[in-house]
Formats: sequence, structure tokens, C-alpha cells
Amino acid sequence: MYRLLFLLFLALFSAVHALSSTGSRLLVVTEDSIADKEKYSTFWSDLESRGYRLAFEAPKNDKLALFQHGERAFDHILLLPTRSKGLGPSLTPNLVLEFINNNGNILLALSAESPVPSAISSLLHELDIHLPPDRTSLVVDHFNYDTLSAGEKHDVLVLPKPSALRSDVKNHFGGGGLLAFPRVVAQELGSSSQLLTPILRAPETAYSYNPKEEAENVAEPFAVGSQISLVSSMQARNSARFTVLGSVEALEDAWFDRTVQGPEGKAVKTSNRAFAKSLTAWTFMETGVLKVGNVEHHLSTVSDSKSGNDSVAQLGYLNPKIYRIKNDVTFNIEMSEYSFDHLSPFTVFPDDKLQLEFTMLSPFHRLDLQPISTTLNSTIFSATFRLPDQHGIFSFRVNYKRPFLTNVDVKREVTVRHFAHDEWPRSWMISAGWVWIAGIWVTILGWVAFVALWLWSEPAYQQSQGKKRQ
Repeated sequence: MYRLLFLLFLALFSAVHALSSTGSRLLVVTEDSIADKEKYSTFWSDLESRGYRLAFEAPKNDKLALFQHGERAFDHILLLPTRSKGLGPSLTPNLVLEFINNNGNILLALSAESPVPSAISSLLHELDIHLPPDRTSLVVDHFNYDTLSAGEKHDVLVLPKPSALRSDVKNHFGGGGLLAFPRVVAQELGSSSQLLTPILRAPETAYSYNPKEEAENVAEPFAVGSQISLVSSMQARNSARFTVLGSVEALEDAWFDRTVQGPEGKAVKTSNRAFAKSLTAWTFMETGVLKVGNVEHHLSTVSDSKSGNDSVAQLGYLNPKIYRIKNDVTFNIEMSEYSFDHLSPFTVFPDDKLQLEFTMLSPFHRLDLQPISTTLNSTIFSATFRLPDQHGIFSFRVNYKRPFLTNVDVKREVTVRHFAHDEWPRSWMISAGWVWIAGIWVTILGWVAFVALWLWSEPAYQQSQGKKRQ
């Protein structure tokens, strides 16, 4: 009976457990929770079906706290647009940055109809994400718009799903279908930060426009074409994720599975719902999460065993603390990729490289790790090389950082010693020393021959030497 209840408890627990690898507590910051619950009901139900526990709080709620007893009170935050220009004391830029530094993930949704709070503007400026100076500016495109809902203003962009940025970067947001982005707030990413990556850029014909100007020609737009990022991402060095969605209306029920029609005249249904799932899944650590399994290193051959017993003793021994110069060493690392609810073998793209560095102050070796075997949920990468002729404290290091994948930085320190006095090869084993060895023996034999000859050639004893002189 107890066993049955225990199994039932495990089944219920697994049914409500979030797919996120970091937790299920999601804070939704909104001023009008009742209206937003009705407006985004499908979006909330999709999150709850994936195991998230939603907590709706007003931004100026005095009881709201991001931390309790020095730990995060929530695992993720979803910031919806607010009508006020400021947020409460619990959502200051410093506290939000502290939340990110404690491995918290944030999804920020913007709207051209709501002013951006000063705290949010300061936070985005800190992250090198720039918004238009005009609070009501939005992105328009006269070639890629919905003719059904924006036939005059052209402020509802109709775009294909994002494609891969590079051939060595995995695309977590792609697929078929079109996306509808109503009244998007443009974002411009700074070029100095390597942590920023655009998820969806605007077409070349788009530009940022303030409708209050009512001008036919925009002399100095905030940004044009591919300078505009509609959806941006920032992955911190601790792999915490911060995503900016330029159009919160794209998450409304009205734009999920809505029929849109481009200038070409073909009416199709939007894929906003699927894109919202992909976007939240990446932001909340359901996809693009790399896991490191076993990390091993050991001697690979007995090529040095003739000069000592140390290599033979360590052969087959995993992760020794001390190696000797010029040892042949094999390094193995096991890696998996977490995707929603399971671990799968990690695959490196053909144009990408997973590399191993054998480094002291600077790398002595930088080698490509090659996959040697694959299990049900992991891939084992390996590299074999000869240690340098330099003793000291070295490190095996795998430093793998790519957009949309969590950072991997694995480091294992070892000591590399020089040859012991009994490990140097004997002189007669070195062919170049045979001349010197021959010279030594010639000298010895010559000296022995000289002494023998000198003793043999001693003059005869003269008896006259013993007589007295007369």
C-alpha cells in the first residue's frame, strides 16, 4: 500500500515538474493581472502545461522580493509592459542584475503603446541594448506588413521565422511559418559586447518611426534595416539568459494562429504560438543547455616505459596528478545537450570545433576534440597528444562558448615533472655517443698498454751499482 502511494506521488511530481533545467518558479510582473490573464490565456496555459508555477505580482508591490534568505525566490522573471514610468523598490536595476548574477533568467516584453520605465531603460543601457529616444517609436515596413490589419500604417510586420546566424550555430527558433509582430519597439545592440546576439532582425526595408511626427519622410531614423533587432538575447558569463521581445502583442491570443496576408496576397496563419514556445524555452533554460559528464585523462602508450617504471604504473590509471615530460596522454570529455525533457548526444557542427587546450600561462597545445563514441544521451570526445618538454603546473581546459548554448569551461590541473635521474636513457643506447664511449675505452686501453710496456721494458739490475767506488 505504501509502495503504491509512493509511486503515485512520484508520478504526480514528475507530471508537474517543469522542463526547465534550473527551476519552475516563474514571476510575472504585470499591473493588470486580470486583463493580462484573459489577453494571454493561451500563453499562460502553455507555460503551465510545461510545469511552470506562475506568480502574478504588481511591479510596485511592497511585499514583492526577488531574494529570500540570500537565495532566489524565483527562477525566472517575465516583465510585461507597465503604464507607469517607474517600477517598485524590488525591481531596481541593481537587484535585477543581481538576479541575473545568481543564475536567474529574464524575459522582457516591450510595447510601443506603453512607456519604458526608467529602471528598464537603465538596465538595458547597462547591458548595451539601446532603445529609441522617442517613447512611442515603432518599426514600420512598407514591403513586409499585414495587409489585413495594417493596410495603412504598415506597423504589423510579417516575417519568416529566424534562420541560423552562422553555419556553426544551432538554431533554436527556426521552422516553417510566418510571424506577426504588431507595433514593434526597435532595439539596437552595441558592438562592444560579445554577450549580445540578435534572435530576429528586421528586414532591410524596415526603419524605426515615431507616428506622432506625422511626416512622410523620416530624416534621421533611430535605426534602419538589419540594424534593428526585433528580438534580442544576452547570455551572461554564468549562462543566465536575458531576452528582449520588441512586441508583447505577439504573445496575445489574438495573434496566435491568426490569419495574416502579406503584400503578395497569400493568406496564412501565424506561427506566433510555436515561436513563443521556442523563445520561452530557450530563455528559461529548456533548450540549448550543455551538460558535461565524465572528464578523464590518462597515459595512452608505454613508449616511455623503457626508461622507468613510472609510465607503466600510470598506464590505464585515470586522472593522475603527475605526468612526465614527453608522455603520450589521452583526454576524454563526455558532453550532452538538454532539450526540454531529455538529454541527447551533443553534436558539433561541421564548421565548428570543440577544442582542448593544454596550457600553463598560455596554451602549449590547442587540439580539436574528435567524437569517438556515442551513448544514448551523450557523446564522448577525445584527443591524444605528447606533453611538451617543459615541466610545471599545466591545465587541461575545454572552453566552449557559442551563441544560444550555455558556456562550458572545464579545467583540470596536473603537474608535469622532468626526467628522474634513473629515467634518462643510458649512454650506450644513444648512437651519437658511441664515438665518445670508444674514445674513453681507447684511452683506458692505451694507458693499460703503456703501463704494461713500461713495466716490461725495465733495464737489468747492475751489480756494479752496489760496489763502492774506488
